[in-house]
Amino acid sequence: MRQFTQGFYGYAFALFVCLLAAGAFLLITPQSRTQHIPRVDFSIDTANAARLAPYAVEVPRQVPTGWTPTSSRVTQDKNTLTWRLGFATANKMHAMLAQSNETPTADFAARMANTTTVTGTQQIAGTTWQQRFRADKNQRSLIRILPDHTIIITGSADWPELTALATILTPAPKPSAS
Repeated sequence: MRQFTQGFYGYAFALFVCLLAAGAFLLITPQSRTQHIPRVDFSIDTANAARLAPYAVEVPRQVPTGWTPTSSRVTQDKNTLTWRLGFATANKMHAMLAQSNETPTADFAARMANTTTVTGTQQIAGTTWQQRFRADKNQRSLIRILPDHTIIITGSADWPELTALATILTPAPKPSAS
């Protein structure tokens, strides 16, 4: 028995037994084959952004069917408030709603869209939005520049999905001071 546990053959046998055990463990362990997309509740960020922003924060009336809110972040720096709200769309693409009173507005728009080139305009719910497209990043952006803030809907989602998000935006109510 001693020669079986020593030397190269003993080492090879022990390695084989360990690999066999690891393989058996992987075979009997249930594994999910579905993609997990994390879901966030953005209601607190909505209330905080609406309370803190010096502008009317826009929020989707409801999350579109098949979409999953995946990220929400409110940042405030001096007199600038920015809110980013990310989604996985029904087509498993990315869409983000970003809004800020950052000035100059052109810098914020260029940074979020990753381009300064306006490729067209689009009428959505009676308002004009700029369209920007950056092919190397497969990024489409809808930009609406208002007097006191800028709204950007951007991502790898197609134009109809981005438009669907823009269509359902509504001003968030200001929380009452209690």
